[in-house]
Amino acid sequence: MFNDKAVFSGFSVDDLSLAESFYGEILGLDTTRTDNGLYLQLATGGKVFVYAKSNHTPATFTILNFPTDDIEATVKTLHEKGVTFEHYHNITDELGIAQDNTPKIAWFKDPAGNILSVIEDTEA
Repeated sequence: MFNDKAVFSGFSVDDLSLAESFYGEILGLDTTRTDNGLYLQLATGGKVFVYAKSNHTPATFTILNFPTDDIEATVKTLHEKGVTFEHYHNITDELGIAQDNTPKIAWFKDPAGNILSVIEDTEA
């Protein structure tokens, strides 16, 4: 039924301009602004639609995972760009990386409070 259509996911934010700056300038994704929201172009060819919602509530789960072949370097680079990583007691190290997980993972939030991650993928 949907084999010939480009399926996409979406999520809300409280400030579309902040989201556009964060996803485009900080994370380096290609973004396209429309009258209704913002498209994020993923390296896989897929798209994610970001829309403003006046009563936005941040997602309580990880909405996007960004694979990297060097999580420590990626976390340090994002930290230099102002990204703050979540620290969970007895799970994450001083950088915010869950080292005991396989694969290693570190969580952070977008300006709207939605949870994102960088995840080590040595095949990335």
